[in-house]
Amino acid sequence: MTNELNALESKIAQVAGLCHALRSENRDLQQRLAALEAEKLQLVERMNGARERLESLVGQLPEAKT
Repeated sequence: MTNELNALESKIAQVAGLCHALRSENRDLQQRLAALEAEKLQLVERMNGARERLESLVGQLPEAKT
């Protein structure tokens, strides 16, 4: 009976450790996701600005005569 309780205690400790590790990993992944989403937003804004500048430049080009 004591051996069974010790084995159960060991398994519970393993599960608790795994839960702790997974919570920590999940928190890290959430922070990484938030950082990547912020970076994506900045890149989208930069792309939109570049597109607007290109459209403005294209509008300034003289018409081609055929």
